[in-house]
Amino acid sequence: MNRFSRICTAVLPTGLLLAWLLALCIAGMAIPAARAQARPAATPAATAPDGQDRSPLPQVDELRRQLDAIPKKTGELDDGRRLLTDINAVGQAAERIVTRRSADLADLDQRLAGLGPAPGKGAPADAPDVAQQRAALEKQRTAIDSELKLARLIAVDAEQRGADLQRQRRALFQAQLSRRTDSPLSLAFWRNQRYALPGDYARLKAMGAELAFAVNTAWQSPRGNQFLGYMALALLLAVGGTWLAERILVHVLPPRLPAARLRRSLLAAAAIAANVLIIAAAVQLAWNGLALGGALAEEIDALRKASLRAAVYATFVITLGHALLARRRSSWRLLPVSDALARRLSPFPWWIAALSAFGGLMAELNAIVGASLAAEVLVHAVTALLLSFTVASALSHMRTMPGTADEGEAARPQWVGLILACAGLGVAVTVLAVALGYIALAGLLARQMVWSGVVFATSYLLVQLADDLCDALLSSHGGFGARIQATLGIEARLLDQAAVLVAGLLRALVFFYMVVALMAPLGTDPDELFRRGSDMSYSLKVGDLTLAPQALLTALAVIVAGFLAIRIFKRWLLERYFPHTVLEPGMRSSIVTLLGYMGGVVVIAVALAGLGISVERIAWVASALSVGIGFGLQAIVQNFISGLILLAERPVKVGDWVVLGETEGDVRRVNVRATEIQLWDRSTVIVPNSEFITKTVRNMTLGSAQGRVLLRLPAPLDTDARRMRELILQAFFAHPDILETPAPSVTLEGIQSGTLTFLAIGYVSSPRQVSGVRSDMLFAILDALRTAGLVLSPPATISVAQARRDPEQEAPLAERP
Repeated sequence: MNRFSRICTAVLPTGLLLAWLLALCIAGMAIPAARAQARPAATPAATAPDGQDRSPLPQVDELRRQLDAIPKKTGELDDGRRLLTDINAVGQAAERIVTRRSADLADLDQRLAGLGPAPGKGAPADAPDVAQQRAALEKQRTAIDSELKLARLIAVDAEQRGADLQRQRRALFQAQLSRRTDSPLSLAFWRNQRYALPGDYARLKAMGAELAFAVNTAWQSPRGNQFLGYMALALLLAVGGTWLAERILVHVLPPRLPAARLRRSLLAAAAIAANVLIIAAAVQLAWNGLALGGALAEEIDALRKASLRAAVYATFVITLGHALLARRRSSWRLLPVSDALARRLSPFPWWIAALSAFGGLMAELNAIVGASLAAEVLVHAVTALLLSFTVASALSHMRTMPGTADEGEAARPQWVGLILACAGLGVAVTVLAVALGYIALAGLLARQMVWSGVVFATSYLLVQLADDLCDALLSSHGGFGARIQATLGIEARLLDQAAVLVAGLLRALVFFYMVVALMAPLGTDPDELFRRGSDMSYSLKVGDLTLAPQALLTALAVIVAGFLAIRIFKRWLLERYFPHTVLEPGMRSSIVTLLGYMGGVVVIAVALAGLGISVERIAWVASALSVGIGFGLQAIVQNFISGLILLAERPVKVGDWVVLGETEGDVRRVNVRATEIQLWDRSTVIVPNSEFITKTVRNMTLGSAQGRVLLRLPAPLDTDARRMRELILQAFFAHPDILETPAPSVTLEGIQSGTLTFLAIGYVSSPRQVSGVRSDMLFAILDALRTAGLVLSPPATISVAQARRDPEQEAPLAERP
């Protein structure tokens, strides 16, 4: 896309691949005298025709010896991940034995059941062949049952050993973070580097010689031509494959995709997936060619895995950055940034990918060759500083992000500003930690900072893709949604609701995996997030309650994240979901308010649980508060309960026209303690909720009540009554706001003192229309009577009432502004 599928993504991994191959060929003249023996190839698992695993099982005694040989305590020089891998391998082998032997045991039980029950005392003995077969089966069953029990014990021991090793790694991680080494600003730091340089250089040279030996072996073997073919094919795939993918994505796919936002998000996702797969296949193909000369040594195989991970990571980061920025095609850009800012930020995905991938590869290489501690410290310090300077430079370019009026960009969201502020703080802390000698902490912060940026960018792309997919496939505005509506007869409103709901669920899923991914460098257990930051084991004990900084931070994080999530969810309901429903504004406000209160209670309860305050303690606190409530907070509690009743039963809702004593106006907001009523002069009256529960309230618009226009028109005794009635009815039927059902009516109410009294009644859809319609009706009736030569007898009384009131009752209606 924008030619970056070929230029921006293939160049870095391809250049590294070319440099690596050239270095191997030059270093091929140095071959070590002794070469590590290749590991035997794994025996493929045999599968029975019934689908069950029939590969040879390891011996239980051998598994026990392997488990006992693994150290129970890990030291600083031990590879914790390797030990965990070995323990998990033993546990998985034990589980295989348990699964297989359980099936064998069930088969033996079935065969024994087929022989019938064993004869008891005094009963006739079995036939000799039956007795012999029963004895053999029981002996075999005893041996399998014993092996099954031992395997289960090994599996349990392996699980416990793994959990204990994880705890040790966490403790070691805390100790390493708080450890201080020589600062790079001191002479002792560089003195250590000088002393360790000869040994580290010798180790790297031996590793290079080992790698060159593998290249020479593959080159000079009978399959040397295949080796060259593999290398050429890897380079062709890295260059030509990305070029072909770019041609397809830019020129072939767009005409076949819907002309909407889905096109750009799908193309971005497809570009990332295609380039990552192509570069991964090219690197793996190069290593497969190297393996043609024989099985790779353990160190070379570890380097293969590390280089493959680095190439995939660098390709992903570069393609992701250019897909979001799209500096050459602004219409395909996913981020709301200007063209100038996109051009300024375009080099940074390259730098971040190259520095983080190279730093990770060097750290893996140090572990493979067994480099000195000084070398590891140097790699972490240099990587942390370079990444910090790169992020700081990117932040300086982002000072002109959305918010400048001249660039015509939207206002920057608050969460973006929060992320940028955290990144700036991380840069400052990382540089300070390196300067003070906390290299392990600085390396962790730099890696976590870059990794968090990659996770946030990926989550943003996935959210855009989810929204676009739901809008294109489920919304009534899309072609597929229109076909669903035409085929199944589903209302467009329901389809739009389904699209918004599914998009919301996908957003929640992306958010969940984003949190898991953010914690991945620190460990996938969410509870380890605050335990691994630093040593915060100090606590303050007040009675039975222990207040630890870790618990306080956890509770604070729960409160902040919880109320932020509640606010986002309420805004999503009001702005995204409710507009696609038939719920009226009052019901929407009630639902959002109730959900906000319920969510607040849950967040506070979870935060208290994080502080170690159990439900029983909360109950005791509530009991103590009930005493104070009973004496001094009766009015507040009464209003609170009344507010909940109003929100639940909804006798009064937002938008209703209510009359409460001398207060008359529109309900603007229903809170938990009080309700806001806007008067006709635009002033607001705050009414306690208990007033709506304990007093009589007149709701003019409850149940969509109709308004009634009632006119009493006096006329002289000699007036043509039928003509008079016909003119008044014509005026009512001619007005557009007068409802046809119930139909307007004109009756002769009576004759008194030589005057005819006509009673005219018409209905409108809302009491709010009565005042204006009444005025229009009077003007129309007076014009019609004047044209027909009819007159009214003064005085004329005009009354307006609601549809449910008796016609004899009159209620003057205050004029609305």
